Amino acid sequence: MKQRVVTAITAMIIFLPLLYIGGIPFIILVYAMATIGLYELLKMRHYPFFSGQGIMSMILLWIILLPGTWFESGHGADIKIKAVILGVLLFLAYTVLSKNKFNFDDAGFIMLSVLYVGIGFHFLIETREAGLTYLLFILFVVWGTDSGAYFVGKSLGKRKLWPEISPNKTIGGSIGGIFIALLIALLFFSFTTLDIPLLQLLGVTIILSVFGQLGDLAQSAFKRHYGVKDSGNIMPGHGGILDRCDSWLFVLPLVHLLQII
Repeated sequence: MKQRVVTAITAMIIFLPLLYIGGIPFIILVYAMATIGLYELLKMRHYPFFSGQGIMSMILLWIILLPGTWFESGHGADIKIKAVILGVLLFLAYTVLSKNKFNFDDAGFIMLSVLYVGIGFHFLIETREAGLTYLLFILFVVWGTDSGAYFVGKSLGKRKLWPEISPNKTIGGSIGGIFIALLIALLFFSFTTLDIPLLQLLGVTIILSVFGQLGDLAQSAFKRHYGVKDSGNIMPGHGGILDRCDSWLFVLPLVHLLQII
């Protein structure tokens, strides 16, 4: 527990000031986090990061992460779509050149990994560009959901939520996480300049809380599939970058799909 607390405090000391500053310093931090996240995924499958395909996946990731404000309207999305199409073609071409030593499953795994990590962290940048208050609201909803699910589940949870994937999570904990998220939404509505009507805010909060939990379960699912306890060990007591950011990677793209901000 002591190690977890020390790691959490250290991470906050690094993350929160850069989150507040925004701009290039925050973008550099997000690039570093996303690159480590991709490395963790490739490592789960025992795939070498410092290989031709690993380097190409990293370059594609960095293109996807580019902020939309760096391009003229619509051009950024067009460039990224073309980059993804080119990436798919190059990876498939390599299955032939490698005589199927690098196969279709490898190509599909790498592309999905790049998109999963890249899209989620890209929208971390985009949400910060939209305003600090909005991003803090989303992060506190995610953190509140995680904490509420843990403490309520530990004290009141009886029925398992999804034992095949994450045996420690309970239905009671999941409901408790949503409840805490709603309390956080009320606090933001009362004490910040968040410009969203209350009923809409509460509805959005429930959706974000549920999808945050789905992101956590998705991370648990592929860790169980690949037989690893944590995605990495860069954060002692907490695991890897993906272990800490799994909920964000689901919630942040959803915020923009729903046009909440």
